[in-house]
Amino acid sequence: MALFMAGQLVDSVSAAEGTCLRGVNLAGAEFGPLPGTFGKDYIYPSVETVDYFASKGFNTVRLPFLWERLQPSLFGDFAPDEVKRLHETVLYMRNKGISVILDPHNYARYQGQLIGSPDVPSGAFVDLWQRLAQEFGQDPGVIFALMNEPHDISAVSWLGIANDAIAGIRTVSTRNLVMVPGTAWTGAHSWSADWYEGSNASVMAGVRDPANYFAYEFHQYFDEDFSGKKDSCLRSEEAVASIGKIANWLRANRAKGFLGEFGVTGDRSCIAAAAAMTEAVDANRDVMIGWAYWAGGDWWPKEEALNIQPVDGMDRPQLAGLSAALARPMPSSKCNIPNRSFGR
Repeated sequence: MALFMAGQLVDSVSAAEGTCLRGVNLAGAEFGPLPGTFGKDYIYPSVETVDYFASKGFNTVRLPFLWERLQPSLFGDFAPDEVKRLHETVLYMRNKGISVILDPHNYARYQGQLIGSPDVPSGAFVDLWQRLAQEFGQDPGVIFALMNEPHDISAVSWLGIANDAIAGIRTVSTRNLVMVPGTAWTGAHSWSADWYEGSNASVMAGVRDPANYFAYEFHQYFDEDFSGKKDSCLRSEEAVASIGKIANWLRANRAKGFLGEFGVTGDRSCIAAAAAMTEAVDANRDVMIGWAYWAGGDWWPKEEALNIQPVDGMDRPQLAGLSAALARPMPSSKCNIPNRSFGR
């Protein structure tokens, strides 16, 4: 596995500054038991993997990692080796002209305990993001995705936690786009459903960012329960239609959105569903700023159904469902990125 070399960041234009985000989730750093051993239990994306996806036209990587590995003790310093790996990975991607979405892949938990519980106070989450902003806040090409798929937490509770984290970030930097998920796994199809004492649609409109530089993050799969855990795309029409409904909600709330996860099997009809999903996002580019496919990464097994990592040097069939979107020209090659207030 190739290692990243430290160096100076090139002066490149960030995808977050206007170019539509065409992304892939590169999994691996969130793998394995805690704490885990690097190179045995978990891995960051290799140079070869990053180069491959860049060569295919992807301009964005959503980079999952575990909060506990980066910050072994709440309110404590980041683990030196782990933050170094994160920095080196981000630096290599940025020098390739790729925007990087930092994704604590923790489901609104730390060591299995919910944020906002006595064991994990909201302030600990604020502390995490203030430290991340200190590390990466000078580069507008690094995007801050607050949390992967919060669930079993009320929308009202999650809104307060998210707003606290955003306010904390903005005491450090206003340069970075923040992505805000809802609760209930932030499903696009269920945005208006009342899962936990209020729907995302009714509650999450209350997101407040002092810099006015955020987008909502949605996830959407195509199988029977929209989880992405079953090897089918039986509900692809409903899944694709959910993007239009989300777009209308975003317009009504004068907000922007990003499709942070979707994925399909190599079945021909599923590949067509992926293409239809990217078309739906692009058709609503006045409020949708892009998408990221789930998933690539060095350690996916060949049999992983949604895997888009090349196998034995060969492209996976799912790439055909994204290739049109990767090549599709946009008017002025721009998406309607949120306005922002410059400061620090």
